[in-house]
Amino acid sequence: MTTPTGADRRRGPFAEGDRVQLTDPKGRLHTITLTPGKQFHTHRGHLTHDALIGSPDGSTVTNTAGVEYLALRPLLSDWVMSMPRGAAVVYPKDAGQIVQMADIFPGATVVEAGVGSGALSMSLLRAVGEHGRVLSFERREDFADIARANARDFFGGDHPAWSVSVGDLVEALPGAVDDGGVDRVVLDMLAPWECLDVVSAALAPGGVLICYVATATQLSKVAEAMRDHGTFTEPQAWESLVRGWHLEGLAVRPQHRMHGHTGFLVTTRRLAPGTTPPLRKRRPGKGYVTSEEAGEGDWTPENVGERVPSDKKVRKVRRSVTGTSDPS
Repeated sequence: MTTPTGADRRRGPFAEGDRVQLTDPKGRLHTITLTPGKQFHTHRGHLTHDALIGSPDGSTVTNTAGVEYLALRPLLSDWVMSMPRGAAVVYPKDAGQIVQMADIFPGATVVEAGVGSGALSMSLLRAVGEHGRVLSFERREDFADIARANARDFFGGDHPAWSVSVGDLVEALPGAVDDGGVDRVVLDMLAPWECLDVVSAALAPGGVLICYVATATQLSKVAEAMRDHGTFTEPQAWESLVRGWHLEGLAVRPQHRMHGHTGFLVTTRRLAPGTTPPLRKRRPGKGYVTSEEAGEGDWTPENVGERVPSDKKVRKVRRSVTGTSDPS
């Protein structure tokens, strides 16, 4: 049985070429690539890479000034946050949601656009395994080169399941896959609604489309486009916020800093050919219009989903807080 790509770099003693994450007594992180004869310097002494080569993962090493460091192999989440990047990376909290909520499974054929710096690609490749396929499309050749280099560095070579194509998804996808031959599609781009025709043709019935967008306006537009297309289920959208906790003795509290909004995720599934999507059980509000149809007068509390209190209730509350009757 062959070892899965990159697995030999995730276990065993530290070896030449391994990337190691050093944590100092104050919790500061330093990432080094082990090279025989090389030294890691700070303003408080230095340590040799040779002192780590051959040591087990999770060891400690002391520098010339007596400062002790914990040495661990960086996790994938650590790796993507510290690797060279051209475009902004998909944060680990969002990559984990994409793999789970899009149901990326071993052996799946997954289409990804765009690639950015390759952070999400690594999670997708981990999920599909050696026998799956990740077909990544990126408009910018420089971003594609950075992504390939980052993934090659992480896996220790080219992953057999991955191909990266430079070009526009709308133009390139029909010639790259058969109709209905794709299990999952992940879109991380400015205008995913422009790709719905080719994505719909490529996805197998029941296949999942998940889009990662940065703003509420993009979220609204792609959700409306999914509904109007007629070949997708009702879209669902969410975001995830991660707040760490400070743990020290009795001082157990939320950290002052947190990973707040990074992007929205919206997901839908491909209907079987010829199937008409069922009507939504929740009817749109009175005067419902799409974001594209909206004019200046359409931006009312009712149309944006706010609960508008009745005049009777407002009068009652007013009387209760002011102690006076309604002058009208």
